[in-house]
Amino acid sequence: MNLEPVTLQGQHARLEPLRLDHANALGEAVQDGELWKLWYTAIPTPAAMLGEVQRRLDLQASGSMLPFAVIHLPDERMAGMTTYMHIDGANRRLEIGSTWYRQSLQRTALNTECKRMLLGYAFEQLDCIAVEFRTHWHNSASRRGIERLGAKLDGVLRSHQIAANGSLRDTCVYSILASEWPAVRANLDHALNTPRRP
Repeated sequence: MNLEPVTLQGQHARLEPLRLDHANALGEAVQDGELWKLWYTAIPTPAAMLGEVQRRLDLQASGSMLPFAVIHLPDERMAGMTTYMHIDGANRRLEIGSTWYRQSLQRTALNTECKRMLLGYAFEQLDCIAVEFRTHWHNSASRRGIERLGAKLDGVLRSHQIAANGSLRDTCVYSILASEWPAVRANLDHALNTPRRP
C-alpha cells in the first residue's frame, strides 16, 4: 500500500497534504478553544506547532504517516489537522488519528465529512481491510464521535501510554472492517444530507 499525498475535497472541508507553511494558520486555529489544555489528548501549543508539523512530515517521509491540513471551505479558514497513521501496507490496515479541530468547528458537518472522505479513500482507493481509531478512555467526546461513525470497540489497552502529565492512558481501540464499509458509508451520507450546522 503506497500512500502518496492526495487532496480530498467535499462541500464543507478540504483535506490537503500538510506543509510547513501551514504552521502559522494551525497555530491560530489551535487557539480557538485553547485545545492544548485538554489533559487527555496531545495537541500542540501555538509555539510548538511548527515542530509538530515537522514531526508529522518526518513520519510521512518514513512511510508511517500521511498527514493532512483541514480547511473549512465556507471561509477557507484552517480548521485543524488529521492523518492516516500506523500504516501497515502488508496487512492493508491503517489508523485515522492525531486529529484535532478548532473548537468552533467541533460537532459540525466538517468532522463527519472528513471521516467520510478519509474512510472512502482508505476502503475504495487503498483497498484497506480495516481502518482503526484510537482514543483515550477519558476522551468521552471522541469515543462518542467514533462510535457514531459506526466503528466497533475492539478492546481497551490498559496503561498503554504515559501521558505528558505522568498519568497512564488507557487506549480504546476501535475499527471499521471493509465488509462494514457500505453500511457505514450509507450512515455517513445520510448524516451529511441531514440539515445541521455546516
